[in-house]
Amino acid sequence: MSDTVAPVVLVTGAGGGLGQALVTAFRSDGWHVAAGYRVLQSSNETGAHYSLQMDVTNKSQIEKAVEGMIAENGRIDCLINNAGLIADSLSWQIEDEDWGRVVDVNLKGAFFCMQAVSMQMIKQRGGHIINIGSFSGRRGTAGQAHYSAAKAGLVGLGESLAREIGSRNVRVNTVLPGLLPTRMTSGLPPEQLQNLVSENALRRINNLDEVARFVVFLSKMQNVSGQVFQLDSRIAKWT
Repeated sequence: MSDTVAPVVLVTGAGGGLGQALVTAFRSDGWHVAAGYRVLQSSNETGAHYSLQMDVTNKSQIEKAVEGMIAENGRIDCLINNAGLIADSLSWQIEDEDWGRVVDVNLKGAFFCMQAVSMQMIKQRGGHIINIGSFSGRRGTAGQAHYSAAKAGLVGLGESLAREIGSRNVRVNTVLPGLLPTRMTSGLPPEQLQNLVSENALRRINNLDEVARFVVFLSKMQNVSGQVFQLDSRIAKWT
């Protein structure tokens, strides 16, 4: 690839607050941005170079979208597994359907996307997969047993893949973006939100643009793989 050719990134879950910030940040940095949506949206409205219909639980839809990307661009340099879903409930009240949806979107969907891009990245001997995880996967959160389990699994999945394809110069990392002002948090009761804020040493939530800039920076790092980056000020034990 010529140095003058823009690198190509696919951002899943581009319709959410962090997804939109990631699209904007990558485009501002000169990347060719493909944005994946469960419900297709116009590129003119989203700021991406082009949009893809990508329900991450639909493996054939993902494969078709990625194949089209590669056919058009000749490569894919970065995948951001950002699609996510919550359905908070105490563990003994979680319905089977909700457990399945949360795990399918947050874990199985990321796995499908990783599978779809891995062979191309191996073939071109370069690429970066960045999973958007959660602090809930590092330290389980009450009312989020399914979400915490899925996000913990995402860390293990990323580390396993990092070992498998590191020799082909493909990096895999996980980012824990912290508490963000998105639709996921907008519906929280004020008391619960304040409790989450108070767990941060800095007593504040994170910033979408700051997280997006970090992800762009990480995407270009050539010698980092198999790592987990926490971006807020919650402090957890090392073990």
